[in-house]
Amino acid sequence: MYKIAVVGPRQSVNRILTVAKEIEQDLEFVPYSYEKTNEVKDFVLNPKTAVDFWLFSGYIPYKIAKNAAGPNETFVYIDSSELSIYKGIVDLSNSSNKLLKRMSVDMIEAFCPEELSQLEKSLEKFYIKKFDVEIEAEELFNFHYKLWTENKIEAALTCYPTVYEDLLEAGIPAVWLSPNRNEIYQTIRMFFEKIKTSYYKDTQISVEMIEIVDYDAIKEKMKESYQLEYLELDVKKTLIQLCERLDGSLFEQGNGRYAIFSTRGAVEREIGTLKEMVNYLSLEADSRISVGIGFGQTVFTAEANAYRAIRESKEKGNQDIIIFQEDGTMIDAAGEEEQLTYSYRTDDKEFLEKLKEGKIGVKTYRRIESLIRKMEWADFTTKDLAIHLKMSERNAQRIVSDLCKVNLTECVGEESHYSRGRPVKVYQLK
Repeated sequence: MYKIAVVGPRQSVNRILTVAKEIEQDLEFVPYSYEKTNEVKDFVLNPKTAVDFWLFSGYIPYKIAKNAAGPNETFVYIDSSELSIYKGIVDLSNSSNKLLKRMSVDMIEAFCPEELSQLEKSLEKFYIKKFDVEIEAEELFNFHYKLWTENKIEAALTCYPTVYEDLLEAGIPAVWLSPNRNEIYQTIRMFFEKIKTSYYKDTQISVEMIEIVDYDAIKEKMKESYQLEYLELDVKKTLIQLCERLDGSLFEQGNGRYAIFSTRGAVEREIGTLKEMVNYLSLEADSRISVGIGFGQTVFTAEANAYRAIRESKEKGNQDIIIFQEDGTMIDAAGEEEQLTYSYRTDDKEFLEKLKEGKIGVKTYRRIESLIRKMEWADFTTKDLAIHLKMSERNAQRIVSDLCKVNLTECVGEESHYSRGRPVKVYQLK
């Protein structure tokens, strides 16, 4: 059973839990209620219990968590639309038995909708306080309170429940802007679909192919057969330890190749351990180790993808871990800073014809495209490609030249250097 942390002010957490339990009975929810937003940092960095996913009541606690822990696919927040502002104005007007014309509102800067400009036109006075997530609640209260004491507003709308309570205590008509029930319901429904997808993805079959590349040469160098047997025992011992971490099964395929059958989730969690053990095996065998991993819904597809991956790993000639996934995507240098994810298939016939004419493989083009997207380059040089894709500059120049010939890349300028030599050409993908 997955555990879901629900983070937010107490009132929000209670509303979310009520709706969530109506939709899904098979998940365990762990409430994380706070009085002050700075408590969120401690929640995510030092959780009181291990959880699988985090559901935040709004963008503010989500952003604070993201700033503290970094980007995380398990973080999801409930978004609130500008409808809550209109509803707040209507509620305040109803309770006052008149149409209020002078109001103040505080909103997170990143989510201040353009529609607020329409409200400014329709109301006599509409004061907006845009703020960052690290703001103190006291500053927001003071913003509204000052306007009230100066008789500039008739009511206030705030994103903070504590500010809302303080405003009411000060005798200021106020509304707390929070997601309505429908917004909570729709977000939670999509969130649960994401969890189910994650579960099926996590339980996919994984096959790890691990091969000592120069095994035949090692056999020839071994003066006694016992030396080879000792080496194989050391290798198997290391791989059995890896199997324990992956909760997998080890199969020896002969000639220095081994296969481990486990699950995708286990491999993704232990990719660091796999890298360490590959490096250790390389030192033990005094040889390069190739690793190819295949994911699939069946053993057949996972194994077929693993064979593709090990071939790719051997062709690359380095010790990067290659992963082939069932959806037609490939992960190059898995677990490394240089990791790239790109498709190795395409149905675009016109695109394929261009690649064929330029004698360029789909994987090569997608790899370059993925690198440019990851590095957020507006343009690039052949030297950039050579450094990041671990290829010679001559090879990078040949590939880019071929791409230019078939109109998939274009030269957009030159970089001049103070040292002698020709200016360096700058390119863009079309």
